[in-house]
Amino acid sequence: MENNQTDHLDALGRHALRYARPGNVIGLGTGRAATAFIKALGASLIQVRGVPTSRASEELGRSLGIEVVSLADAPRIDIDFDGADEVDPRLNLIKGYGGALVREKIVAASSRKFIVLIGEEKLVKRLGSRGTLPVEVIPFGVPLAMRRISALGLRPRIREKDGAAFVSDNGNYILDCGVKEIRNPARLERDLLAIPGVVGTGLFLGMASIVLVARANGRIDVLRPR
Repeated sequence: MENNQTDHLDALGRHALRYARPGNVIGLGTGRAATAFIKALGASLIQVRGVPTSRASEELGRSLGIEVVSLADAPRIDIDFDGADEVDPRLNLIKGYGGALVREKIVAASSRKFIVLIGEEKLVKRLGSRGTLPVEVIPFGVPLAMRRISALGLRPRIREKDGAAFVSDNGNYILDCGVKEIRNPARLERDLLAIPGVVGTGLFLGMASIVLVARANGRIDVLRPR
């Protein structure tokens, strides 16, 4: 199963290359699907500049010979390629299981087009179906944020890695908030961002231009916003 999924993501990464053009400035996402795309991009020898969403994607891009630049160097990104943890029928997303949600959202918002790469298991009828919504919080604000988030009906816990609090590339903590299906994602996003100390959430609403879905049978479907 693991090898099959890897093969499907590799094929998805190669398929996504048809949207990249020489000379483009490209957002380099984070996670398994984004990694498959970055590897395919490096192997293709298409000359682009890449704006990474994490240190991991920056290191991978550099190792493959992709020219890496910052948002200051390339404030306008032609196209961003990234994965997602959930995609609903309106192509709203939950992202952030990999911990790069804030940089991912900044790069996506800076891009003319945002292409999302997923396996079909990430398709859900309603956001929240997988039970977790990541929220990034500055360390000083964690106690307040946990109280306020709990009052909204979510169940926050500090993400850990190797027995210690996971620290994002921005120096912040991630609260993995237990959720049920989210009835009004836009309202929840507003309520979370109103909490002092919250830097960003894993809700990516109305941002995806196209979602490429790798099916178990090897087919790749193209979904567009309704």
